[in-house]
Amino acid sequence: MNKRRTLLIAASGVLAAPLAAFAQKERIYRIGILSYGPREAPNFAALFDELRSLGFAEGRNLVVAGGGFGLRDEQLAAAAAALVNSAPDAIFSTGPLPTRAAQAATRTIPILAISDDMVADGLVPSMAHPGSNTTGVSILGPELDGKRQDILIEALPGARRMAALADPQVSTPSHLEALKEGARRRGVELLVQSARTPQEIAPAMNAANADGAKAINALATPLFFFNARSVIERAAALRLPAVYQWPEMVEQGGLLGYGPRITEVFRQLARLLAKVLRGAKPGDLPVEQPTKFELVVNLKTAKALGLKVPQSLLLRAEKVIE
Repeated sequence: MNKRRTLLIAASGVLAAPLAAFAQKERIYRIGILSYGPREAPNFAALFDELRSLGFAEGRNLVVAGGGFGLRDEQLAAAAAALVNSAPDAIFSTGPLPTRAAQAATRTIPILAISDDMVADGLVPSMAHPGSNTTGVSILGPELDGKRQDILIEALPGARRMAALADPQVSTPSHLEALKEGARRRGVELLVQSARTPQEIAPAMNAANADGAKAINALATPLFFFNARSVIERAAALRLPAVYQWPEMVEQGGLLGYGPRITEVFRQLARLLAKVLRGAKPGDLPVEQPTKFELVVNLKTAKALGLKVPQSLLLRAEKVIE
């Protein structure tokens, strides 16, 4: 009897070891998200696909807290507080305002952010040494705004008046003045029209058209990306050539786009998020930048506008939609 009991105890110990290891491996991770965009957007599909490839999958070991998608500015503070109260392992935020809301709600929970300029937006003190609970991807928005302006001027060499569609919560006065000066050097007068909300986008573009602008540079901001359809359709209605922050916006019907793909930026941030979930401190992870930029031209849209795109642009484009 004693021998049998000994064998049973030994067997139970052998079974318990792999079960304990299995339980340890299947720790559940919880993340919160603060974003203007909807959960079903392609960029979030890319984020979760990348996390899945790195071993963090919903339905297995990853839980995404609710209430953080499709937010408006006035909802950010309450949504951030609710996420912090749910005790996530990390918070993912898109844009300076959602990130500031997250930072105001917690100084300890890791925050992984996307912003046009993480340092200039005041989200981290240094790219190389964030030194806080925040790191992420800085997408070079202000610098690329200037490059997109040059592309637009090249596309319309005869235009002497253009407009910048700006979100004043993102584009600073000094940045706008630098764009105006850059346009002046090219013999172009740059008008600035501002939109803070989705409802202000169409009136701002109408005003640019009424003031004689021959083209529009939709400057970097989450507002114009998450309301891409409104910007693209208004530009088409006004027959105004426009350049956009993301190549994906050209694939939706815009004329010109130059920058990184937002889906790739979200994958890049997913890789940083995975490091944090595995124990890395965000303050020790340098803020990253995109590594690939694409020029995309939509010749269908150009034809609808009666515009002939210069061959120089077509030769440089990574993608031409015909």
